[in-house]
Amino acid sequence: MRDLVSVGVITGAHGVRGEVKLRSFTAEPAAIASYSPLATKAGALVEIVRLRPRTDGFIAVLKGVIERNGAEALKGTELFVDRALLPEPEPDEVYLDDLIGLGVWTKAGAKLGEVIAVRNFGAGDLIDVKMTDRRDTVLIPFAKPFVLATDVAGGKITVDLPDGFLDEGE
Repeated sequence: MRDLVSVGVITGAHGVRGEVKLRSFTAEPAAIASYSPLATKAGALVEIVRLRPRTDGFIAVLKGVIERNGAEALKGTELFVDRALLPEPEPDEVYLDDLIGLGVWTKAGAKLGEVIAVRNFGAGDLIDVKMTDRRDTVLIPFAKPFVLATDVAGGKITVDLPDGFLDEGE
């Protein structure tokens, strides 16, 4: 899957004619349609026929999906595009998929752990870090001032966390 980059997810069905709710992860959200057909983790192809904007993403018409049951079955389906079709990221940008597997280090040089996922619950991207010395994971905002540097080629993210950020809750 490293040759594929996640560009969106189907979040649910819309109406009775097979339309789906779609959230795009592309820099320009409507650009997701230009990469169609998209691949699923299972290897199926999903072709976007038409998009219309909505508050939290898009309503999409997909080729071959003509009724609500078919649309509901696609809920949660992540959509991928071949990395070769995407432009190279700008010097200060990264593809979020490239963060998975990177080591996370403090500015003092201590290794905290490794990124196991990138999450977004609506307020911004969070890196989910499997801690080296603990059993749990920690969500760290992937934004300044928390992230000082991201070196994908070097396999490292350097963070500056506020005092008490990593304290385990009771």
